This record gives sequence, C-alpha cells and structure tokens, in this order.
Amino acid sequence: MNLDFAQVVPHIPFILKGIQGTLLVTLISVVLGFFWGSILALIKISNVKILNWLAVAYTSVFRGTPLILQLTFVYYATPQLTGYTISQLEAAVLTFTLNSGAYISETIRGGILAVDKGQWEAAKSLGVPYHRMMLDIILPQAVKNILPALVNETIALLKESALVSTIGLADIMQNANVVKGAIYKYFEPYLIAGTLYYVMVMLLTWVARVVERRMRRSD
Repeated sequence: MNLDFAQVVPHIPFILKGIQGTLLVTLISVVLGFFWGSILALIKISNVKILNWLAVAYTSVFRGTPLILQLTFVYYATPQLTGYTISQLEAAVLTFTLNSGAYISETIRGGILAVDKGQWEAAKSLGVPYHRMMLDIILPQAVKNILPALVNETIALLKESALVSTIGLADIMQNANVVKGAIYKYFEPYLIAGTLYYVMVMLLTWVARVVERRMRRSD
C-alpha cells in the first residue's frame, strides 16, 4: 500500500473550506424544499383536479429522473433556453430545492392524511377557516409525525450535495478533487472528504434525536 498522508496534511484546511459550500447548499435547499414540498402536498390533497394532476406529474418527473441529470440540465441548459447565466450556487440550490420538494411533498402528504379525522371535524365544527386549520392544527401535527422522514431526507440531501462538484461548485468533494489533482493521490483526500461527510451526518442525526425527544416530552 502506497499511502502518504504527509502530502495531504498541508491541504486539509483547503478541503475543510468546502464544508461551507456543502452546508450552504444543503441548508438553503432543505428550507426551500420544505416550503415547496408543503405547497405541493396541499395541492395534492385539494379538490382542484388540474392542479392535483400537475403536482403529481411534477413529482413523477423529479422522482423518475437522475438528480445529476437535473443538475446538469439546470446549469448548462438555462443559459441556452433563457439567456441568463446561472451561477453554480443558484443552479445547485434550484435543482436540490425542486428535487427535495418532490420527495418531501409525498412525506408531508402522508403525514397530513395520517392526522386523526377528528381533528379535521372538530376544526370545521368550530368554523376555523381552512388555511388557519392547516397552519395551526393539521400541519404542526403532521410535521411532528414525519420528523424522522424529514431528517432522512436532509441526510440524503447532504450526501447528494457532493454532486455539485460536477459543475465546479467549491464544496468538500470538489476541493478534494482539486487536492487529488495537485498531489496525484486519490485515497488520502477522498478519505478525509468521506470522514467530513460522516461526521456531519452523525451530528445531524444527534440533533434530530434531541429535537425528537423534546417534542415527545411536550406531548
């Protein structure tokens, strides 16, 4: 085994700088994806058939095509179709938001439908407007029920964010690729990158468990 970590040590700070890009894409996409997914979920349970059909078709397209294809399409085809030169960060956030929104919408839809029907009937009997009922009564309960699934989606998005290296965005993976090209070593920089992803996933999992325990205590 021809391993030489001494060569990669001076480049570790550079790889660590990629954490900022990785977290930026992940956090923005998760937040926007949650809101977009919530809107899609509400459309899917609505009685407006044309909007319902469009939401289902949208979800089918984004769940049925590779994420890397969506990313490259947004980044390279947007200038051709619109004349707008989209930045790497914009392309990454837009793609991951649209993609995660499709998955999250199904999770939220399932959570909404899992809320006891008595809650719906009680709110309607009290004359609570539909939008207030959804925001104040139904959605909070649905989110509590689907929290583990939302955490899993966030973890998946964090790992999938490594795909942004294919369009040159400076994240952990891209910086590891740069170091690889500089020292002509593959194992060492990729091992460091993998360790960083693993640590971030474990931290996210721990935070999610703490939040889940506190939510259970509040019941």
